[in-house]
Amino acid sequence: MNAGQKIASDLLLRYVRKADRMRARYLFFDIDGTLAAGPIGRRYIPESAKRAIDLARAAGHVCAVATGRSHAMAEPYRQELGFSLMVSDGGAGITVDGRLVALEPLDREPCLRLLEECEEKRVPWAISSDDSRFRTTIDRRFDDAVSEGYMDTIITPELDFHDVPAFYKLYIACTAAEEHRLSRLSDVPQARFSPDCLFIEPVDKGAGIRRIMKHLNAPVEDVIVFGDGSNDLSMFCPEWTCVAMGNAIDKLKERADLVTTDADDDGIWNACVRLGLFPANDAS
Repeated sequence: MNAGQKIASDLLLRYVRKADRMRARYLFFDIDGTLAAGPIGRRYIPESAKRAIDLARAAGHVCAVATGRSHAMAEPYRQELGFSLMVSDGGAGITVDGRLVALEPLDREPCLRLLEECEEKRVPWAISSDDSRFRTTIDRRFDDAVSEGYMDTIITPELDFHDVPAFYKLYIACTAAEEHRLSRLSDVPQARFSPDCLFIEPVDKGAGIRRIMKHLNAPVEDVIVFGDGSNDLSMFCPEWTCVAMGNAIDKLKERADLVTTDADDDGIWNACVRLGLFPANDAS
């Protein structure tokens, strides 16, 4: 953030703090690297983040999750935090009043073509064909090739992906340097969270947020989003307020109205304080 952007950011913060305190804001939090700190498999929500959320809700604001995780993988966080709203599956999943009301799969044909290319070139793969906490593959090559430990893998040797009616995520065991081998990658949305596994998944959280705001009949100008990674770029939109964590990628920080501290360094708390989301005496 350059000097001009910092001045603009400071002006925005003054505006937010001076705005009507009774005006509800709609806070959408990414999970991994934003709400939840720590390495994959040992994620935790800092106590300061939980307190900030409690105070924001007590002040009349609405809190929600906006994650690339599948609904099944994100649901424990939603329940732990007591949120009734969630954008999951990178924008393809919508939860309202604690109930999953929409979940759209990936376009099937591009997924089939990519999996066929993976088979042809002996690139290990796995799939999520439903809303569960497991992924499926045909042999041990995938688990041997990846180290991210994101979810458990079921090996089903007789699996024929041509018979799978819907794909919600694909997992391709390749490094960034190996992606050029797979020409069909250009046909699918993708995000990388580990050096040896590429996730094929929806990457339009912004669309999911708009769907929820339309359902609530609430103005998008009252949205505040919090994120850290490349799959958060779609929800860093000019029509609402965007907060990047201190550990966020540079491209996200460049789009942010506010850059806070790291997720494990009271990042959510510090952002909420700077945005004036609850009374100053509660922040002391």
